[in-house]
Amino acid sequence: MAIKIDKKTCISCNACTSVCPGNLLYLNEEKKAEICDPKECWDCSACLKECPVQAIEMYLFPEVGGSGSTLNVKQDNESLIWQVKENGKIIEEIVISKKDSNKF
Repeated sequence: MAIKIDKKTCISCNACTSVCPGNLLYLNEEKKAEICDPKECWDCSACLKECPVQAIEMYLFPEVGGSGSTLNVKQDNESLIWQVKENGKIIEEIVISKKDSNKF
């Protein structure tokens, strides 16, 4: 699996680059997030959780979400809302309390 970054949505906040444990993310010359080598992605989802504008999605295996499926994370004040999308359409949402999010 790997991630994809929507450069139009990216706000150049640097949040993703600061949490990537593999130091794979950087801001390019346009000041947009980019991954050095998608094949090196650890699939840890740290960047998904930190991106405040949902500019990053993780590709899922077809067996998990279907062909063309991705995962992203929205947030509100109290929850992480994990969204599974198939071809851009939300097919599943999983809501987890932020205070409980590290228990899983």
